[in-house]
Amino acid sequence: MSSTFPRKRTRKSPAARRAEIVAAAAAVALADGLECITLRRIADDLGVRPGLIGHYFPSVEELVAEAFGSAARTELDALLPADRTGTTPTESLARFFARATGPAYDGVSRLWINARHLSRYHPVLRERVGEQEAAWRERLETVIREGVDREEFRTADPYVTMIQILVVIDGLGAHANTDTTDRPAAVTGMARTTAERELGLPAGALGPRPEDTRPPAGDRTAVG
Repeated sequence: MSSTFPRKRTRKSPAARRAEIVAAAAAVALADGLECITLRRIADDLGVRPGLIGHYFPSVEELVAEAFGSAARTELDALLPADRTGTTPTESLARFFARATGPAYDGVSRLWINARHLSRYHPVLRERVGEQEAAWRERLETVIREGVDREEFRTADPYVTMIQILVVIDGLGAHANTDTTDRPAAVTGMARTTAERELGLPAGALGPRPEDTRPPAGDRTAVG
C-alpha cells in the first residue's frame, strides 16, 4: 500500500518574491507591452493569488514602473556592462553597436516607445524613464571619455557625441513597430557610422561597413 505526502512549499524571502514578481512583469512588458501588466496577469503567470502581488505592489502603476526599470537596466548591463575590465573602449562600443541595432533590438525599442508614451500620463513611470535615460547617457559617456583619455577616440565634447549617438539609435528604434525589411544596410548601421565619424575613427572600426553587410541580390532577409 503506497502512501502520499503533501508537497512541502518553499517559502521565499520577501526580497526573492519581489524580484520574482518584477521579473515576471518585465517579461510581460517585453512580450506584450506595459499595458498588459495587471496584478491578476502576473499572479496567473506565477501561479499565486492576486492578493500576494498586491501585498508587494499595492499600485499597479508602481509594478509597471519597476518592470520597465528592470528590463531597461538589464538590457543596458548586457549592452554596456559597468565592469569592462579587459575590454578597450573601442571593443566596448563595437559590442554595443552589434547588439543595439537591427531586429534583435526591436523588442527593447518597442518597450522604450511604449514607456515614453505612457509616461505622459503616469508620473511614477515618467520618473523611472528619466532615471533609465540618465543611466544610459552616463554609461555611454563614460566609455567615450575613457576612449578619449586613452587616445582611442577624438572628440571635443564626449557629452554631445553621446547624445548624437543615442538620438540616432532612438530614431532608428522609433520604427520598431513597422516593417523595416526594405531598410538599406547603410541606414541600419547609421548609429555606428555616426559614432565612427564623431569619434575620429576609421570606417569599420566599430563593426562591418554597410557594404560589407549588404545581402546578395534578391536576398532581403539580412537587411534590418
